[in-house]
Amino acid sequence: MKSLLRHRIFALFPNVIARKLLLMLILSLVFWVLYMSSKEHTKLLIHWGNPIALKQWSVFRKYLNCQEAQTPHVLPTATELRVREIIEKLDRRFPPRPFTHMNATTSAKHSRVIILNPKDAYCQGDQLDVLLEMRDFLGHRKEYGGDFLRARMSSPGLKAAASGKVTDFDNGTYLVSFTLFWEGQVSLSVVLMHPSEGVSALWRARNQGYDRIMFKGKFLNGTSEVFTECGLALNSSAELCQYLDLRDQEAFYCVKPPRVPCEAFIYLSTKNRPLSYLSKGEWNLFHRSNMAIEMMKNLNSIKVLSCNKTEDIKKKCQIGMKSPFPSGYAFKGNWKTAFCKLMEFSATKNIRSCLERKLIYLMGDSTLRQWIYYLSKVVETLKNFDHHGSGPFKRHVLLDIEKHSLIQWRKHSHPFITVNLYSMKDENYIPREIDQVAGDSNTAIVITIGQHFRPFPINIFIRRAVNIRKAIERLFLRSPGTKVILKTENTREVHNNAEVFSDFHGYIHNLIIRDIFEDLRVGIIDAWDMTVAYNTNDLHPPEYVVSHQIRMFLNYIC
Repeated sequence: MKSLLRHRIFALFPNVIARKLLLMLILSLVFWVLYMSSKEHTKLLIHWGNPIALKQWSVFRKYLNCQEAQTPHVLPTATELRVREIIEKLDRRFPPRPFTHMNATTSAKHSRVIILNPKDAYCQGDQLDVLLEMRDFLGHRKEYGGDFLRARMSSPGLKAAASGKVTDFDNGTYLVSFTLFWEGQVSLSVVLMHPSEGVSALWRARNQGYDRIMFKGKFLNGTSEVFTECGLALNSSAELCQYLDLRDQEAFYCVKPPRVPCEAFIYLSTKNRPLSYLSKGEWNLFHRSNMAIEMMKNLNSIKVLSCNKTEDIKKKCQIGMKSPFPSGYAFKGNWKTAFCKLMEFSATKNIRSCLERKLIYLMGDSTLRQWIYYLSKVVETLKNFDHHGSGPFKRHVLLDIEKHSLIQWRKHSHPFITVNLYSMKDENYIPREIDQVAGDSNTAIVITIGQHFRPFPINIFIRRAVNIRKAIERLFLRSPGTKVILKTENTREVHNNAEVFSDFHGYIHNLIIRDIFEDLRVGIIDAWDMTVAYNTNDLHPPEYVVSHQIRMFLNYIC
């Protein structure tokens, strides 16, 4: 039979070239039929463009015994290269410091604190330096750095406080520098948040997996609700719904419910999964009694005199100014910047005038949503516009019709952690949101990300930050006058689940943000510095801290 068929083909197509063309046509037809018969053929090409799918396709080709030379080499994108570069830099900064025994870890009690060049009194504006010599619980000198420290000075009677700057010499010694911003009696504080062994454990554990948080997706099948597992990455052989952003290499997945289309995905919520990548010994480092230990308990207060020094006249705060650390200090309850002059916006009338004809887009997490609550409280002419939806994570809009002012808050997209169900029908990544802003000199964008990224591998956060930078660059090409402000992540409670929510992760995020946006003309509101100075340690800082953030924002845009 096969011989007869081959004989007929040769008779119909005696030319060798013609037979080859026929074979190619048949193969193309078979592929097209398979492609069109796919349930979601419109997503097939997007699926193949996904980096995860490309890897699966490569494995499939090898299974078919395709020669390596025939497989096209997929070069990493510029974003992937940048992500790798930053991770390698962080790996060098936080090398492995294996936990062996509690006695071999850094002890706040046994470490030494030495004030360099001590004086009976200091002048306002001077720098005071403190040397730390870290020792373990047996009193042995530490030979490497990496401890997570937090430095602060304060004068409670003056309602004054500021952060201190920590320099790690990577040999067990640290220099803590305090700028003496005000006159009076000043108390110094250095807190050992985590020893270097704990920092190393957190860094290793963070990048182990995506499954510390469980995502539960809600799909609507007619009038009935169907729930299924979702996530940034799913280890499942089941059919998946893929929600992909190929350009920005962002992906989110849900296990596809039976007989329900992927487009029926309407709500999402999360809960913590009782999972740890820390050893039992390492977990001892994160008991509450072993975290945030004061190192300077017995140090006398420092006397600071004015010395007839006059304050340098600084320029008004403007977009593009470099923000040092510390960026400012609290004094008599107000926030004062160290690098620029802040104008007062205490009166509601002044705030309303500043916001006139402004379009303000707040993009990020609930620490930025606090701005909406504060502004609607202090500016009575700003009225809430019901954008429908339910819960705290819907889109929030404030309008002042008479002054043509609009302020909008939208949450950033995946990952977003909350036990409350939130809608997926109004979901967008921040880079896509920025792309939809036309922009002009009366438009301002404020961005903050971080808290919801802490439980996930660091590459997710880095990629999002890089994509946001690219979107801002595109915005500046079409509208260089648009004002963009980054609000850094703030500190939070010393949480029981430090593996997931430790401020060490937020500290890493702030290092990354400063690296990625260093040479971009944006404004910085250093919420980390503010919350360290005010010693709030709340996921959602108190209203007076929020008011200082907004005051700095108003200085940037008016």
